Amino acid sequence: MANTFGEKWSFTSFGESHGAAVGGVLDGVPAGLHIDLAMIRTELDRRAGREPAEKRQGSQQGIGVSPRAIREEDEVEWLSGTLDGVTLGTPIAFLIRNKDARPEDYEWLKHSYRTGHADKVYEQKYGIRDWRGGGRASARETAARVVAGCIAKQELAAKGISIRASLIQVGAETDPAKFAETIAAYQREGDSIGGIVECRINGLPVGTGEPIFNKLQAELAFAIMSINACKGFEYGTGFEGVTRPGSEINHISGGIVGGIADGTEVVFRCVFKPTPTTPNALAKVQKDDVQYTKVGRHDACVAVRAVPVVEAMTALALVQFLY
Repeated sequence: MANTFGEKWSFTSFGESHGAAVGGVLDGVPAGLHIDLAMIRTELDRRAGREPAEKRQGSQQGIGVSPRAIREEDEVEWLSGTLDGVTLGTPIAFLIRNKDARPEDYEWLKHSYRTGHADKVYEQKYGIRDWRGGGRASARETAARVVAGCIAKQELAAKGISIRASLIQVGAETDPAKFAETIAAYQREGDSIGGIVECRINGLPVGTGEPIFNKLQAELAFAIMSINACKGFEYGTGFEGVTRPGSEINHISGGIVGGIADGTEVVFRCVFKPTPTTPNALAKVQKDDVQYTKVGRHDACVAVRAVPVVEAMTALALVQFLY
């Protein structure tokens, strides 16, 4: 199904960017798992680009982060499948209400399409679309992925498997100390920039993955490439390997050989494109000789907030191999 990921641990996502809420349903989660609510709170704060609640003083915002992401409270309402924070083995349903939606910012999109967005193809496919900030195509949907991924990460952690992603490149800049400055420079110009996220998996049992169609890297790529704005996936030497002789790189596995985990650290990277909706991009959009300058609220570098989403989708992919 188009909105469901996985079979053994299935996660169904629902909701639109400026609708009442986003949320999800998890099925296949075993009974007796204690859900770490504090961890989920922390991961949602990471996705929003804000300081954790216990450190927050007023409204704090990361460089280049959408103001809406900061203002949304992202409070999770657990509808079913848990009792006192412990899973019951039944479907877990949860939602996160959209409290800072501003659909009026997107009124002009009723009759216009944004370059680089799914606006036009959604309407071509379905004959109708939610013009309020992109609807299902909005990164707002990833909040539900983070909640589901946190639960999967806790199950993996109980088996000694850890996942950690980080931003390793912004544009051409590879020095983390200069990332904020780089993003701010593009933001000042009314523009955006892309980035690369690297993910490291440790503790994965030897033999995880299948030799043909369910290769470990294939399942990871399937999960990661479903994230908004993700444009590429590589593991091990990746694309760089084509420039070096086999005698130099044959020993670099990235933790996967023949589609199967070899017991070493699994390392992959994914690239996120620059945000297509920017003042520079939309200031020239014309409709009936009217220039539209109200562009909504967007990130100057989506890769920043994609880091916990990469971890979440990695966890949801890996947990499928445990059963």
